[in-house]
Amino acid sequence: MPPRLNIPPVTRVVLVVLLLQSVLSAAVRYRQWSAHSEIVVEWLSLIPQLSLFYPWTFLTATLVENNIFTLAIAGLTLYHGGRYLERAWSSRELAKFLLVASLIPNTLTFLVLVSLFTITRDESWTLTTISGTIPVQISFLVAFSQLVPAHTVTLFRGILSMRVPRFPLIYIGLVIALSLTPLLSIASLFLAIFGLLASWTYLRFFKTVFPDLDSSQPTSMRGDASETFAFAEFFPGPAKPFIRAITDAIFNLLVAMRICTPFSQADISAAHGSNFVQRSGHGGVRAEAERRRALALKVLDQRLHAATAGSSSASRSQSQPPTQASGSTIQTQPQANTQAAMTSQPTTVLGETNYNPDQDHSERSDS
Repeated sequence: MPPRLNIPPVTRVVLVVLLLQSVLSAAVRYRQWSAHSEIVVEWLSLIPQLSLFYPWTFLTATLVENNIFTLAIAGLTLYHGGRYLERAWSSRELAKFLLVASLIPNTLTFLVLVSLFTITRDESWTLTTISGTIPVQISFLVAFSQLVPAHTVTLFRGILSMRVPRFPLIYIGLVIALSLTPLLSIASLFLAIFGLLASWTYLRFFKTVFPDLDSSQPTSMRGDASETFAFAEFFPGPAKPFIRAITDAIFNLLVAMRICTPFSQADISAAHGSNFVQRSGHGGVRAEAERRRALALKVLDQRLHAATAGSSSASRSQSQPPTQASGSTIQTQPQANTQAAMTSQPTTVLGETNYNPDQDHSERSDS
């Protein structure tokens, strides 16, 4: 029996659309190819001067790749990153995140190219093709920086080690280098920058998150107030104070314009791990499940030690001669007591400690 690929629904749809649109775009460009002109597909890719009558290209352009190299990278990124995020969040939350990571960077890049044409009167700016999964790829890196901020990736057998929040800037550096080659256009740099800003802003202030598992707070909470997900954490240590001063000034401006809402004292306390938990710190439900799993293992270990001590004392009491000469004899069974102690589950302290993304996803699909 051939192996079955377990791909969540949203990730599956995105992969299929990426493959179909990229193949269709390549087929059209191949049939209309000419040595004297550059062929573009204005009803799939976003081109400022030609796509005004095709408004859907602001969304579909993200899932169009123009060469086999970028198509392979996009497929691997969406397959692994999409599966991970869809199981950590939900299919609905991933769909909303992909919509933000696609529509906002494409729109802002479109406006930048039109503005550059207005300033320079160079028509090549409005004929630049806006397409590719670059904003989605860097958005996935931002999401990983929120979920596992303290995780360190080791490359080349320990020669190079770096934390996950460093990868978005490294990715932008790679995009800058590749934009100097025929593989990527100058629009790819704008897509990467706006993808970073849009995805971080959405996750920081607007994304719906689950409450702490120990609390009875409603599920309509938004954002992530943890210091590990501050924008300055994407930069090296010496640059953090300078970046933090700039981002604080921008944030105060957005609050004054009522675009963003300042975090409450409860949100800040939750980010620092106090008892007033309203948001799951350090990456949401997955990090909270890991914390509760560690607590459960600690309590279980204490109960096992207590059961072992009780078993030893019962064995010693059984080995002593009985004090009464008459009466029925009751035989104690230490193993049964130990087994009962091991199988007893705390109800008010532990709660539910298992976290299985595959099981959660299958239950949502059945419902």
